[in-house]
Amino acid sequence: MTTPLITRILVADDHPVVLRGLRIVLNAQPDLEVVAEATDGEQAVERALSEELHLAILDISMPRMTGLQAAREITRRRPGVRVLMLSMHDNEQYLFEAIKVGASGYVLKTAVDRDLVEACRAAVRGEPFLYPGAVRALMREYLERAQAGETLHELTPREEEVVKLVAEAHTNDEIAELLHISKKTVERHRANILDKLGMRDRVELTRYAIRRGLVEL
Repeated sequence: MTTPLITRILVADDHPVVLRGLRIVLNAQPDLEVVAEATDGEQAVERALSEELHLAILDISMPRMTGLQAAREITRRRPGVRVLMLSMHDNEQYLFEAIKVGASGYVLKTAVDRDLVEACRAAVRGEPFLYPGAVRALMREYLERAQAGETLHELTPREEEVVKLVAEAHTNDEIAELLHISKKTVERHRANILDKLGMRDRVELTRYAIRRGLVEL
């Protein structure tokens, strides 16, 4: 992607104060412009598909669809749009997930004033951006997993949706209604997920969902 003269940006966060702060920081730069906003993951995907954008900045923890789920949809359906993840959490698992879904960078909310503008410019140049210390964290986590011989079991996007809703204490009937599938399909997904992850119950699934950034603490 050729670096644009003015980078057109979508910002997504479920807190109005955060959205306002992001808009102020970004619009203060001559080469950056916030042209769209969203307050949840589904809305972020809709805006990314309907607006002319160069970059989407997504909070990791959002309702309806998480920032990580939204990032995966955006990078799949609009590969020309770069994505940055924004988070309060200095969390190694979230870093791995952000990279896996195709994000160009990961910025801590506590360092927005310092890092966000640089991260935006790096992303539109096609360069990765990780906050200071993240690279060391990623390398350490990778080495520890490799040494332990840990096998990572990948869930499908639909299975991740089911895990998120299970962790939010929705019943099978409610999940079926929300995802427009049958109750039997929900039960089959739950059984497959538990088998795939080697887990036994909703408590373990909830812990998994928190580690993966599918739900907030």
